[in-house]
Amino acid sequence: MIDLAEYCAHGGRVTAAMRAFGGDDWIDLSTGIAPWAYPHGTIDPGHDRLPEPGELAALERAAARAFGVADPTAVVAVPGTDLALRLLGVILAAERPAVVRPGYAGHAAAWPQASAVAALTDPGDADLLVLASPANPDGFVTPADHLRALARRMTLVVDEAYADPVAGLAAEASDRLIVLRSFGKFYGLPGLRLGFVLAGSGVADALRSLLGDWPVSSAAVRIGAAAYADRAFADAQAERIATVGALLDLALAGADIIGRAPLFRLIETSDAHALFRHLCNHAILTRPFADRRDRLRIGLPADGAALSRLTTALKEVIR
Repeated sequence: MIDLAEYCAHGGRVTAAMRAFGGDDWIDLSTGIAPWAYPHGTIDPGHDRLPEPGELAALERAAARAFGVADPTAVVAVPGTDLALRLLGVILAAERPAVVRPGYAGHAAAWPQASAVAALTDPGDADLLVLASPANPDGFVTPADHLRALARRMTLVVDEAYADPVAGLAAEASDRLIVLRSFGKFYGLPGLRLGFVLAGSGVADALRSLLGDWPVSSAAVRIGAAAYADRAFADAQAERIATVGALLDLALAGADIIGRAPLFRLIETSDAHALFRHLCNHAILTRPFADRRDRLRIGLPADGAALSRLTTALKEVIR
């Protein structure tokens, strides 16, 4: 019996799945990342050097415009929001942190001493609360008014990694309401390792001090700035995501869809681990969960062939 533990930590274990199940023509639906990458081309001559401060500032200005943030100094480029979370765990020295569960494992890793609370549950005397909206893995969007009320009582860290292209609370970020945004999920380039923290000057300055002069690569600076300025691509990407999401819903007909976000669906079934293995036998990788053997997260197929393979495999077990 193949141990599923490593597939439950997070998505993207295609090489391990190949070794375990065989085959080389895999469809990776495990990560909740757009399967259509921003067409960035190759690195131009001169962009293999360290990024200049002005280029980094231009990236942050472009991101600020995309997020609807008036002050670009409130937008801090980071090498992925997972690292940013761990740095915030150092900067925000909370005495009584709480983390909304279920949720992204990186939240608990950044605040290992945090208590666990359910979404929309009063976190009691917590002085810091961390949550994702839309949530992972169920896509739940916490009402903005509820988040604003919480931020009046405690420091609130809102992970909006799956929010694009919606504005979310980015424009309202402060040292009490800190917002994280991911570049790679919507733009289909997770390996670029680019994200942003939106905060007031206190947290932003502390974060920049920890990150140093070159927080992200020249490639991330160039590609990120170009992508955020490319409104046509963003509009087309949003349309692709919505269209394929609707097709995925049809492929999952007969399954119990209990959660959804633009980039993934969460289904409930009696033995999700058995379904995970069944799909792996068809060279399709999805996302199981160690603590919920009845749930499986499925991302968007890239094209009609991938959707057809998924539909055929699902029909063998879901009637």
